[in-house]
Amino acid sequence: MKELTCNLDHCFLCRHCMPEWKEVTATHKKTLMIKKGKALFTEGEEVKGIFFLYSGIVKIHAPWTDGRELIIRLARGGDIAGHRGLGGNAFYPISATALEDTVACFVGNDFLELSMKANPSLTYTLMQFYATELQKAEKRLRDITHMEVKGRIAGALLDILRSFGTDEDQFLALKLTRQDIAAYAGTTYETVFKFFAELTAAGVITSSGKDIRINGLERLTQLAGR
Repeated sequence: MKELTCNLDHCFLCRHCMPEWKEVTATHKKTLMIKKGKALFTEGEEVKGIFFLYSGIVKIHAPWTDGRELIIRLARGGDIAGHRGLGGNAFYPISATALEDTVACFVGNDFLELSMKANPSLTYTLMQFYATELQKAEKRLRDITHMEVKGRIAGALLDILRSFGTDEDQFLALKLTRQDIAAYAGTTYETVFKFFAELTAAGVITSSGKDIRINGLERLTQLAGR
């Protein structure tokens, strides 16, 4: 893994605290390098702090029905992971796994609390972040409960496009397996495989392995009800 460390300017904590607080942060944070496929934390593990992602991509996930997995959200550099374990919970209710080599700044609970008291802007921004995350979680739950599966898969592709963009060949920049797309859409691998075949035959997408290019953005948007 490429040796990267937080420059005290990029991560969520450093962006929203006072400039003079960054030097204090430097003495309390711990830089972690997590290889692809390894966990930042797992469900049931004791909560000791919060993770501010510096680079890489992490999936936040939980057990779903029939032994399957549900991806709750995808986090990247500049985002937060582990915040669902804060607020009086002693153990994480979800897991976080690196989808690619990831660098994160870990801050313990005590220093996070101190930082929030010393930095009103950080506290306010965290409050906004929690409110936005709650709204997104509620919408995801409604979609999974009420939306037809094809609409959920289309929505998953649109979410990936919006959050991660495309590469130089116009394929989605985030390369997910069919299984991960199924986990994000709350369905099965087989359903994603069949629907991708339909979309490919209709020219809406072009796909090869993890490479997916959206050719029919309007059609996907219609399917997702957006």
